[in-house]
Amino acid sequence: MDLGGTWRAAESNEDNRRRAPEPGFDDSSWAEVPVPGHWRSSEAFAASDGPLLYRRRFSTSRPENGERAFLVFDGIFYQADVWLDNDYLGDTEGYFFPHVFEVGGVLSRGDEHTVAVEVACPPPADRTAKRALTGVFQHWDCIDPDWNPGGLWRGVRIERTGPVRLSHLKVTCREATAERAVLDVEAGLDAIAPLGAEISTEVAAEDGTVVAGHTEHQALSGGANVVRWRVFVERPALWWPRALGDQPLHRVTVAVGADGAPSDARSVLTGLRQVALSNFVATVNAERLFLKGANLGPARRDLANANADDLARDVALAADAGLDLIRVHGHISRPELYEAADRQGMLVWQDLPLQWGYGNVRRQAVAQARQAVNLLAHHPSIALWCAHNEPVAIDIAPGRALAPRTVARFVAGQALPTWNKTFLDRSVARALAKADGSRAVVAHSGVVPHPAWGTDSHFYFGWYHGEERDFPRVLSGLPVTARFVSEFGAQAVPETADFMRPDEWPDLDWERLERHHCFQRGIFQRRVPPGDFPGFDEWRNATQEYQATVLRFHIETLRRLKYRPTGGFCFFMLADAQPAVTWSVLDHHRVPKVAYRAVADACAPVVFVADRPAAEYRPGERVDLALHAVSDLRSPLGAVTAEVAASWPGGGRRWRFAGDLPEDSCVRVGRLSFVVPAGTGEGLLELRLALRWDGGEARNRYTSRVVS
Repeated sequence: MDLGGTWRAAESNEDNRRRAPEPGFDDSSWAEVPVPGHWRSSEAFAASDGPLLYRRRFSTSRPENGERAFLVFDGIFYQADVWLDNDYLGDTEGYFFPHVFEVGGVLSRGDEHTVAVEVACPPPADRTAKRALTGVFQHWDCIDPDWNPGGLWRGVRIERTGPVRLSHLKVTCREATAERAVLDVEAGLDAIAPLGAEISTEVAAEDGTVVAGHTEHQALSGGANVVRWRVFVERPALWWPRALGDQPLHRVTVAVGADGAPSDARSVLTGLRQVALSNFVATVNAERLFLKGANLGPARRDLANANADDLARDVALAADAGLDLIRVHGHISRPELYEAADRQGMLVWQDLPLQWGYGNVRRQAVAQARQAVNLLAHHPSIALWCAHNEPVAIDIAPGRALAPRTVARFVAGQALPTWNKTFLDRSVARALAKADGSRAVVAHSGVVPHPAWGTDSHFYFGWYHGEERDFPRVLSGLPVTARFVSEFGAQAVPETADFMRPDEWPDLDWERLERHHCFQRGIFQRRVPPGDFPGFDEWRNATQEYQATVLRFHIETLRRLKYRPTGGFCFFMLADAQPAVTWSVLDHHRVPKVAYRAVADACAPVVFVADRPAAEYRPGERVDLALHAVSDLRSPLGAVTAEVAASWPGGGRRWRFAGDLPEDSCVRVGRLSFVVPAGTGEGLLELRLALRWDGGEARNRYTSRVVS
């Protein structure tokens, strides 16, 4: 029974809290709010930080003999106390997984009932030691810090079962080859009393063809039981990432019976595949894959209002840009996102909702890690788990430059032991690995590779530090930092910019944009100063061109290092969750910036790239660049020709190379070496690259300046 729809809500106070659970309480003066939803989406609570009391009256039949009833909340942001007909049921913590209360005894008293819920989602009092595991929703530099995600953001329902309820169903694929796939199945079985149960499992293709089955009898104790077994599928249809093959899905249905009668059943869609990660080089079904990815924040900051089409569109836009991976950054999204990734063959790096610094939350974080695995493990798209993003106790707010003390703390947190990194993250990573032995686990992201605790790298050359041309030199000096770079990029002004009030140029409300729309004014003054442009459109275009340059050359650098040592990358980031000036290549309406096309070009299956030329050359100076051809195709290209044309004021030169380009490879084509002739006038030095093979072509272009 669905209890969604219109509820009543009011700000919580001592009187309301005492009387709201009473069925006879008059709530007619309370505001109407939609469930599912966030309370800030309702006009009455648009500025509220809660807590809020929610109430709903409903009618339902009484449980029959042997029937059990449960009140299920699919998602509560973030904590709640729950009553039914003045009976206190309990409390909850955690936003992304269901919370369940048995209510058969209460429902048996009558047909009319009242459910009351007090929901709390307070802003963090200390951002360096947060207590609520809400990830990017409450502490991120890409969402307004004044936003509050509180509310009953997913569905509420009454669920009925027999004497045994399936409390969770976890399905993981540990082994998958052309000959056999092995599914590990775990079921949580809540029995009303000690009894014998029959558990049946069916694995079927989406056309209904049954490909495997399993039945066993199990003695259950009263209360919670966990039962595990394996199902073998012979000659399976394997699931592949989009770059490697098709995405057949299978429905796994588990039914439990008691005393010869059905009691409960649950099913999930999964894919038969085996995924592994060795030194950040991924293999799927034993096929190596270079991971080209993007960080993906929430589809909307009010995630309850994102629909299935919104989430599937983000996956499709990532695929259209040539990506194989999305990193679900600092949050767990709606189920529809993972379903879309499964069907479109998009691999997923899944973060837990842990971002920056936390206080003493280890026990809760470990419990929520297990819940994440129970909820999502069946999705074949999920390739790895990450416990914590940038586990440094710093306070970062949108639009604000990092204070020197914050920078110092961040640097120290990279090298020195910390409670977050050393204790919290290791505990959560152990919990993830124990709950899911079929996938890789990363304890934290953004900690520079280090013998004790380092993992992947976050570099912001050309934005927070250095120049974008410094990136290759740093990787060359510290090759271990290149094995996987999971954040890099630059901010750019979006096409949909009404929120910036461009008609007020140049006197925009810069403080409002910094506070609520993530705009980093101080860094723009260094990179693309607004004062250098006569109008808003000219400045916006320049910011987008700059962002495109940063992303293009970072990606080209990493693709040249394919497997030696780089396993892939995730740029920051794909799309905005709200009207904002951020690192996204798609704005909040999914209108692309210039960088979206630059990323797509740099992520094409075959690219021909050169070392980055210097910004300027003088007459008589040597140009010396290595040339590389990179192919992600799964078949070799036969006879390949590579042509390079260099031009400068008053002259030019051409080169031609020929050879083979193996499958899934990076090949050094040759070296480009010439001297800019003495006496060359000032102007443009241009390199045009073309790689041709039977049926295809890849082009590229680089420009520098000749200066006296």
